[in-house]
Amino acid sequence: MSLYAMQKFLFALNRDTEVQRRYKEGGAARAAVLDTCDLTGEEREAIDAGDIGKLYVLGCNGQLLMHFAPLLGIAWADYLEAMREGVRKYGPVRAGIYAMTTSTEDKVAGV
Repeated sequence: MSLYAMQKFLFALNRDTEVQRRYKEGGAARAAVLDTCDLTGEEREAIDAGDIGKLYVLGCNGQLLMHFAPLLGIAWADYLEAMREGVRKYGPVRAGIYAMTTSTEDKVAGV
C-alpha cells in the first residue's frame, strides 16, 4: 500500500488551488492529477470517489481528511459519520496511526 503517496496527494489537494481546480473539474483533469501519484487502484478509486470512510480505513490521517471533506461539500457531522461508516463497511483501519487493534465492540480502558 502507498499510504505515504496517498497522504501526500491529499496534503497537496488541501493546500494547492491548482490541484483543487483539477480535482474538482473531474474527468481527464482529475485523472491526470491522480496520475502524478503512485497510488494503488483501491486508493485511487477512494480519492476519485471522495470516499472518506474508505480513505480512513486505508490509513489516511484524520487531519488530512477533515480538510478534504469540505472540498467535497461534506459537513463536519457527516464527515465523522463517514469515518464510522467506513469501518462498518470496509472493516477496521488497516494502517497508519489509526490502525485498529480491537474490534469496534471492544471496550478500551473500560470505556
